[in-house]
Amino acid sequence: QVQLVESGGGLVQAGGSLRLSCTTSGIVFKSTFMRWSRQAPGKQRELVAAITSGGNTNYADSVKGRFTISRDNAKNMIYLQMNSLKSEDTAVYYCNAYTGSRTYWGQGTQVTVSS
Repeated sequence: QVQLVESGGGLVQAGGSLRLSCTTSGIVFKSTFMRWSRQAPGKQRELVAAITSGGNTNYADSVKGRFTISRDNAKNMIYLQMNSLKSEDTAVYYCNAYTGSRTYWGQGTQVTVSS
């Protein structure tokens, strides 16, 4: 059974930082393409950052230079370090895993940035 569990969300002031974590199980993590997505109220879900099995990363233009995605293959976890947070970063953040045949999603963690 595949499980993705996000943690680390919360309330932070604009300009602050948060680090999100995603714990995975049930997948061959080291060979899995991992992503962070987010969904703000009234908006469509959007891709924030992605990391390949080899550690190559990609970011949405809106978060480049502020967010960093990383992975720990020994712990089967990915992270999202978010710096210089803005009110427009407020959203539910989801970890997702693409195995080549399907995508699995976590339940999400709320990030609220107060201005």
